[in-house]
Amino acid sequence: MKEKMPPLQGLYYFYIAAQQGSFKKAAEQLFVTSAAISQQIRALEDWLGTELFVRQHRKVVLTEEGRLLYEQAGRGFSHIQEGVRLINTDPNPYQLSISTPPSFAQHWLVSRIGDFRSQHPELSFLLEPTNRLVTFEDSSVDLCIRYGEGTYPKIESRWLMDDVVYPVCHPLYREKHNIMSVKDLTRADLIEDMWPDMDWSLYLENLGYSGGRSTLRYDGSHFVLEGALAVQGVALVKHSIAARYIDEGKLVRIGNQALRPKFKYFLCAPAGYFKRPKVQQFQQWLIKEVAQFQATYPLVNTEIIDTDFSLPWGCNRA
Repeated sequence: MKEKMPPLQGLYYFYIAAQQGSFKKAAEQLFVTSAAISQQIRALEDWLGTELFVRQHRKVVLTEEGRLLYEQAGRGFSHIQEGVRLINTDPNPYQLSISTPPSFAQHWLVSRIGDFRSQHPELSFLLEPTNRLVTFEDSSVDLCIRYGEGTYPKIESRWLMDDVVYPVCHPLYREKHNIMSVKDLTRADLIEDMWPDMDWSLYLENLGYSGGRSTLRYDGSHFVLEGALAVQGVALVKHSIAARYIDEGKLVRIGNQALRPKFKYFLCAPAGYFKRPKVQQFQQWLIKEVAQFQATYPLVNTEIIDTDFSLPWGCNRA
């Protein structure tokens, strides 16, 4: 039994050749050879059991069967093009909706958004701080900033920046407990994130140390950082969210060693979304902000230790 659908490549080559009235012009449009056009159309004719063109010296003319097929193929390819257009078309071109981990939103992005808004006052801005996976199918979100491995089904991920983690505490806590190095963590209250990639045991194991007991556990690194600012203990935090507090003297680092996890920050969305002008504007602005952040808060005199630790479910997280 014959296949219900003819060879689609041959059908498309036929459609373009019929539009152009020439195999040569069709080949130029499709960036293939005239021989390739001829071969595909001949295979289509063999499949259909009828000729579609009358070959003339400098042009080709549709037969009656070719004319019928051309009309129907035109409708079909028109529907396909409309489907692509709907996927890539922005239903809200003047609203930019961003989903991002709460820690990144609170301690990195929000303080910088004013600059983007001043450059693009025509856009309203909606920020959704959440660890929830956004499917895009049931959401108005235009773009996600995610911390993970960058592998999500049906989503394009574009690397934004690496990050490292290290211990910090309030200066008053360090003075009270005389914690000057990682070795001194045996007498510290350790503030821990419930997510295992920010586990104290992982950090200390990679450095070859033991530490104190975890007395506080929070669900989210933004709470962990707030705990350190509130003089509750020593927290393991990402450089991206702690750097400005260290620069302001509100936090101090313990030791000069940092872990670089396998997780990175990524920009994530369906591929077509990256063609939206507002998404391109935000991406360009964000890349510049990341470069400025890294220049302002460089990791000087820091021993960076790479780790291949990753969570088994490859999640998005804060």
